[in-house]
Amino acid sequence: MNVLAFASAVLGLSGLAFIALAVSRARRRRFAAAGAHGAAGCCAVFLGGALVAVALNLYTYQRLTYERVIADVSFRQFEPKGFGVTLDTDDGDDPRRFVLRGDEWQIDARVLKWHGFANLLGLDSHYRLERLSGRYADLAVERSGPRTVFTLARPAGLDLWDIARRHERWIPLVDAVYGSAAYLPMADGARFEISITQSGLIARPANPAAQRATAAWR
Repeated sequence: MNVLAFASAVLGLSGLAFIALAVSRARRRRFAAAGAHGAAGCCAVFLGGALVAVALNLYTYQRLTYERVIADVSFRQFEPKGFGVTLDTDDGDDPRRFVLRGDEWQIDARVLKWHGFANLLGLDSHYRLERLSGRYADLAVERSGPRTVFTLARPAGLDLWDIARRHERWIPLVDAVYGSAAYLPMADGARFEISITQSGLIARPANPAAQRATAAWR
């Protein structure tokens, strides 16, 4: 991120310098030189702005360098197949609360990986939690039962993940973009820890209620 900010600042300042030079050349009636400097300045400013947009989009992602716990999710059952859910993430936001219906819970994320050269520049792999949803163990109920799905992502603006996925051959620094999901059973009083690795999401029981629910899961 710091590399992108530095590069965008350099391009922006260089572009402004070229534009100022173009104005100076135009005042001296050196229109050919003014046009060349003006075009170079506009291109530099445009590229700097594009890098700013990319940096802002990456801000909606979290850096991923090794396996670590990124969230904690706990459940309180208030009716059959109805659970109050508290999701506490490590991004500094307050815990969020939801109501999920079903037998299981699922969390989804997007992962953006870079090639080794980009890693040397400080562009570690990034992830972004996308959604939290409830699901039913019985497929017939899954088709007809009430669905509960909630978004977890911040507004992205420029969607770098989507651009990299659609135009991967034109973005050589991108190694892979993929979605990852983890799901486990819901149970009253259960608490789970959600970790992320270079391979994706992992959910693990974090208390006896979650361990019992997972052990009896079919």
